[in-house]
Amino acid sequence: MADILAALRSLMASHSPPLDALVVPSEDYHQSEYVSARDKRREFVSGFTGSAVDTAQRWERAFAKKQQKLVQTSTNLVDEVWKNRPPAETNPVNLHPLEFAGRSVAEKLKDLRLKLKNENACGIIITALDEVAWLYNIRGSDVSYCPVVHAFAIVTLSSAFLYVDKRKVSTKVSSSLKESGIEIREYGVVSSDAALLASNQLDQDKGVNAGVNGVCEDKTVEAEENCNDLIWVDPGSCCYALFSKLDADKVLLQQSPLALAKALKNSVELHGLRNAHIRDGAAVVQFLVWLDKKMQEIYGASGYFLEGEGASKKRLETEKLTEVTVSDKLEGFRASKEHFRGLSFPTISSVGPNAAIIHYSPQADTCAELDPNSIYLFDSGAQYLDGTTDITRTVHFGKPSAHEKACYTAVLKGHIALGNARFPNGTNGHAIDILARVPLWRYGLDYRHGTGHGIGSYLNVHEGPHLISFRPQARNVPLQVSMTVTDEPGYYEDGSFGIRLENVLVIKEGDTEFNFGDKGYLSFEHITWAPYQIKLIDLSILTPEEIEWVNTYHSKCREILAPYMDKNQMEWLKKATEPVSA
Repeated sequence: MADILAALRSLMASHSPPLDALVVPSEDYHQSEYVSARDKRREFVSGFTGSAVDTAQRWERAFAKKQQKLVQTSTNLVDEVWKNRPPAETNPVNLHPLEFAGRSVAEKLKDLRLKLKNENACGIIITALDEVAWLYNIRGSDVSYCPVVHAFAIVTLSSAFLYVDKRKVSTKVSSSLKESGIEIREYGVVSSDAALLASNQLDQDKGVNAGVNGVCEDKTVEAEENCNDLIWVDPGSCCYALFSKLDADKVLLQQSPLALAKALKNSVELHGLRNAHIRDGAAVVQFLVWLDKKMQEIYGASGYFLEGEGASKKRLETEKLTEVTVSDKLEGFRASKEHFRGLSFPTISSVGPNAAIIHYSPQADTCAELDPNSIYLFDSGAQYLDGTTDITRTVHFGKPSAHEKACYTAVLKGHIALGNARFPNGTNGHAIDILARVPLWRYGLDYRHGTGHGIGSYLNVHEGPHLISFRPQARNVPLQVSMTVTDEPGYYEDGSFGIRLENVLVIKEGDTEFNFGDKGYLSFEHITWAPYQIKLIDLSILTPEEIEWVNTYHSKCREILAPYMDKNQMEWLKKATEPVSA
């Protein structure tokens, strides 16, 4: 590490002008949450793999207060000292068929161009990888856990461009994209094309008739007065290198219109998501059946259903279960399901104190062994061609303490309260976040993360622009029909245990007796199916309505997952979902 930093500092000193400091962000050129191995520059120079995010504009303002200047380098200095940097992969670009996408590229481009006209914009530079993939109905495997392609897009009122390593594009894919009016250009050309777009030459370069300040479809319209001349870029995802090619006075700095369009799932996407979550729920139940059996066989645990201290049993080293080995087993159950394409994020498989680390990531050489006397939390998900999944369950295979039960039950009460909420149109996620926290607050407890995020349709597992959270940005976008959002309250006791329960919900029209103010009301539909562990619930704390909800949900689990269960698994599922009473 010292040699790397010394080499980097040497390059900084020889740079023109000399650099006093070098900012090494964790994101790639598209501001992605997950990045490919060759884009993990911060990890390479520091060894740090935790979470961080910031923007060049904020840095500029902060540096200016100290009479310092942010300088854009012509090359990435980290890459120059990264001698064994992973090579660029040429993973193929795949078409995402209409049977899963639900809407054609032509329809999406038409809607986008209408939004451009409404904002007096002549074009948009699309930098978020999931937005490029969604707009052009393509998928790839350039980034772990996210089925996206390293690509940019520029769309004008008359043209559409895809900037990608052309070696990734087959003849079939190329023909399909061209039929949709998309011109494929090399990935690196986007920088010069952004400059052409800024000078109103991009469409002229392609031979399209353009006005003085933008593209006009009606050639008879006076160019200066009636043509759109703004270039739309999303400040949250546009890299500084591209932004610097534009005239700041002619830039519309605003969230991409594709963020909301992508979040509002069409009927085909919703159908796919429901089916994907059924198969995923079946995999989770099959995993729990297997894990319950193994915990009893190997560790003498009382198991999923009975309460009792784990009896110490001698076991072979090859028999032991670790956070990583059981996580791999869960992946195996998912991999057996139709349309499986991989995990949607690194599985959080955590035992005891590790479960109190919200974004814990187990490593094979340092992870913990499973403990029959400790809570086990697993937060996991998968990518299927018809949908993306994310689910969390917390279980105990021994005798949970009264305190652990009380905490689990409080989390469950919040989970139920949010999922059962009805609220007027126009309500944002900030306003309803409290519903999941109130049961915990009654004990003086809370959790330090948001309560819900959107889910992609065979895309990113964390999708905006909406969210359910105490954070101010949750006020930005109201919750709307056909959005997906997670319901995942939790509680984490440092050094001891962690609890989280998570289902994916779909926002739908609310069935209310009245309609005050003619606003219309919304509610949620659960599409995740896996039982809650009754042993961890203090039924005396639940209201009759909450008990009825648990029983109804468990009844649906039995019915929906039954086709995927063998005889032993079905017997286990029936027992796990038996009706309960206070």
